Amino acid sequence: MTTQQQGPCALTGRTAVVTGVSRRQGIGYAIASRLAGLGASLFVQHWAHHDHDQPWGGDDLDAVRAGLTEQLVGDAVLADASIDLGTDSGPQELIADAAEALGHLDILVCNQARSGGDGRLADQTVDSLDAHWRVNTRATLLATRDFAARHDGRPGGRVVWLTSGQQLGPMANEIAYASSKAALAGVTASVADDLIERGITLNTVNPGPVDTGYLTAETSDRADWLPELLAHCPSGRFGEPDDPARLIAWLVSDEGRWVVGQVINSEGGFRRWS
Repeated sequence: MTTQQQGPCALTGRTAVVTGVSRRQGIGYAIASRLAGLGASLFVQHWAHHDHDQPWGGDDLDAVRAGLTEQLVGDAVLADASIDLGTDSGPQELIADAAEALGHLDILVCNQARSGGDGRLADQTVDSLDAHWRVNTRATLLATRDFAARHDGRPGGRVVWLTSGQQLGPMANEIAYASSKAALAGVTASVADDLIERGITLNTVNPGPVDTGYLTAETSDRADWLPELLAHCPSGRFGEPDDPARLIAWLVSDEGRWVVGQVINSEGGFRRWS
């Protein structure tokens, strides 16, 4: 059996949908960049309205597009759309638009996440919980459902979800976010078992403490806490967006085909309890 090796053209001829690609500092941009460099055509989703409400702010979407376009290889193409994945129709729109732009879809990376409007358990409301559930969990499940329905079983079917290590330690100040992401980790094995019979592998990646702008003193609402957090990183630095992106690029290549249904914690040795 001939397999494609990881290298400059490992994903040539394949297509990838990546969500949450709206900031050049973000993990989504790093993932899309990695896949582009391996030869994949891309459909990227963004929702800049969310970013502009955050302390770290938004980015220039034209610059985002230009940066990704520069990294395309050969005949690969880039398409993008602004889609609110928190709406009832958002996930279906995502996959339909991607298929219209790229044709057959090989790879789906659900990187989107809602931040803000959170707090401790006593702060939670129906609206705060639902807002995180809709974007972080429901949209991921529904987009995966629609992606799988369009996949024809050819080699290379891949889905990667992103979570945040909620199963490894407490996040008491982010109950809505933590519960919505923990649900993905909890259901990974079940959905992976469903998808593998259709020729699609699913894995979930926890990227650990990656600085996408929220771990810099100028933008963090917990600037006085950052030195203490950094002390838990044995490498002496927070993760960079390309750290999880390298892992995800490997998982969606032929080299990662035997990894199925795993929640992989890529944290650089982050010490929660020291």
